[in-house]
Amino acid sequence: MKKDLKVAVLGDGGWGTTLAILLSKKGYKVTLWGVFPEYIKYLNRKRENKKFLPGIDIPNNIILTYMIKEATLNKDIIILAIPSQHMREVLSRLSRSTGREIYISVSKGIENNTLLRMSELLENELGKVDFAVLSGPTISYEVARDMPSTAVAASKKARISKKTQEIFTTNKFRVYTSSDVVGVELGGALKNIIAIAAGICDGLDFGANSKAAILSRGLVEIARLGAAMGAKSQTFYGLSGMGDLVTTCISAHGRNRWFGEQIGRGYKPSEILKDTEMVIEGAPTAKSAYSLAKKFKVEMPITEQVYKILYQGKSPVAAVKELMLRPRKKE
Repeated sequence: MKKDLKVAVLGDGGWGTTLAILLSKKGYKVTLWGVFPEYIKYLNRKRENKKFLPGIDIPNNIILTYMIKEATLNKDIIILAIPSQHMREVLSRLSRSTGREIYISVSKGIENNTLLRMSELLENELGKVDFAVLSGPTISYEVARDMPSTAVAASKKARISKKTQEIFTTNKFRVYTSSDVVGVELGGALKNIIAIAAGICDGLDFGANSKAAILSRGLVEIARLGAAMGAKSQTFYGLSGMGDLVTTCISAHGRNRWFGEQIGRGYKPSEILKDTEMVIEGAPTAKSAYSLAKKFKVEMPITEQVYKILYQGKSPVAAVKELMLRPRKKE
């Protein structure tokens, strides 16, 4: 890959900042965009993202800007690290494709109103463009500290998934390729719902048995919906499925697990979301997944209970009881 590759990272959260740093270390020319001018000015002064990636220096060769046209002008790669429910608005501000850019989505969510995945939303807004999806067990806290991590680059075009693999791979960040865009996107999005359920278990002081049940049965319902939507079942037992699910459910840095833990300890979901600057992707995704389960007539009992806890005021204890007393069946 040529060293003068020009990259725009849209989204100055923890993951966007991490990827900007990773790519700048490879020698690429990186611009990091954020929507809030005052915070970008702060990042320019301090060169540390204290809100979302504390303790990690932002190299001086990364250009920081709040002007989206400046960020994306004449870029080879445009990385979309935007929260899923804000993705459409950001895409609508981009210029029409020149045909030479590659768009890479690293966001993990499903738009609420349309139930579109991020790659579908991208094509909906920008037309037929070259794109890939990068997903996997990649908590920014660890990747930014050069802890060995892995991910999957998925695209409908083999040359694009291979190019994405080449762009991101380092001696501490290994990237595999896939053609299953649907499976990789759904694995990354839906695991956040199960992570909320796992966090609720932690908040209720349940043990390893409970969390193992949540993870294993949660993966089953993720794969069930994925198959109904055209994904390959085996994708959910790889890095972007089981790998991402395990990481998110057990890591102390997993924000969706943390969110669930606070609910289990008695805090109201709306109050937690109001008081945190972090984006909890599992919360809106639970709403989308609940609708998708109904649309495709797929049974997703854990997702259904998380949805009812978040949006119907159901108590976690009552949700657990209902799950445990469901009709007996074969595994």
